[in-house]
Amino acid sequence: MQYRTLNDLSALVNQCGSQMPRDIELIVGVTRGGMLLGSMLSLKSNLPLTDLRSFQRNEDLDPVTPRQGKPSPSKPHQARKVLLVDSSIATGKTMASAREAVASCFDGDVVTLAGFVNPENVSKVDICLEALPLPRFFEWSIMHHEIIGHACLDIDGVLCVDPTHEQNDDGERYIDFLKNAAPLHIPTTQALHLVTSRLEKYRKETEEWLERNGVQYGKLHMLNMASAEERRRANAHHVLKAEVYKNDPNALLFIESEPRQAVEILRISGKPVFCVDTNQMYLPEMLEELLSQQRRQSGFGIKRRIAAGLRLLTSRPRPGPVAA
Repeated sequence: MQYRTLNDLSALVNQCGSQMPRDIELIVGVTRGGMLLGSMLSLKSNLPLTDLRSFQRNEDLDPVTPRQGKPSPSKPHQARKVLLVDSSIATGKTMASAREAVASCFDGDVVTLAGFVNPENVSKVDICLEALPLPRFFEWSIMHHEIIGHACLDIDGVLCVDPTHEQNDDGERYIDFLKNAAPLHIPTTQALHLVTSRLEKYRKETEEWLERNGVQYGKLHMLNMASAEERRRANAHHVLKAEVYKNDPNALLFIESEPRQAVEILRISGKPVFCVDTNQMYLPEMLEELLSQQRRQSGFGIKRRIAAGLRLLTSRPRPGPVAA
C-alpha cells in the first residue's frame, strides 16, 4: 500500500527541473489532479497554466512575467510546445485521450508528464516523476477513493471537529456539540464501518448528524459504557476501533485522527492506519519505529515537566531573615 502527500509531490517537482524541456511555453492540466501538479510546475518554471477544456476552447491565458524578455502566449494555441500534465497514471487511457484532444486542435509539439505512474505503463508518458505501483493513495483524494468502501472511519477529528474541553462535559454542552459539530472530511462513497469512542447513549444525536451531513456507512459502532468517566478509566478509546477493524477481513484501512490511538489500532490489528492529524500512513512494518518514537516523546514530556517544576521552585522568592 503506497501513500504520497503534497510534500512528496512538491519534492518531486523540485527534483524534475532537469527533465523539463527548456522550450515549453505552456502547461496544460489534464484532470483536477493534473491542475494540482501543473500549478506547482507553473509556479516553479514561471510558465502559464491552463486546463484541458480551456485549451481546447483557446481561452485567454493569465499573463506571467516574461522570461528573459520573451513574451508568453496570450492564447493557448499560440504556444509552440506544451506540457500535458496529470498527477498520476494507472492504465494511461486518460492521458492518451487528452493527447488526442490536444492534437485535434493544436499543431505544435506536445510533451506528456505524470507525477506517479504504474510501473507497467511508464512508457505511456514522456516524463515520469516516480514509478509507483498499485494500490496507492494520495493526500488530496484519499477520502474520495474506492478504498473508503473497505475502510473503518473514526468520527471526531475525521468526519467532524473534535469537541473542546468545555464541550466534552458528557452533558448538555456535549449534546449541543453532537448536534452542531462542524464537518471536516466527508467521504463521497460509503464507508464500510464508522467506529467511534462516543458512547452508545448518544447514538440518536450521532445518527442524525451523519444523515444531515450526507455520510454514508455500513454500520456504526459505539462504546457501550455508562459515562465518559468510565471510558477514561478503562482507557477504552482505541480498543473498540481496533477490534472491529481486526475482525473484519473486508476492512483494509482504518482512518483515525489521534496519533497515539492510530498506533494502538495498528498494533492490535496488524493492519494499515491512516492518521489524519499527522497526515501519515502507518504500516505494520513501521510499528516498532512508531512505538519507539512514542516512548521518546513520552520521556521528553516527563523531562520537560520536571524541568518546569524545578524552574518554578528556584524562581520563588526565598523568605527573608526572621526578625528577633
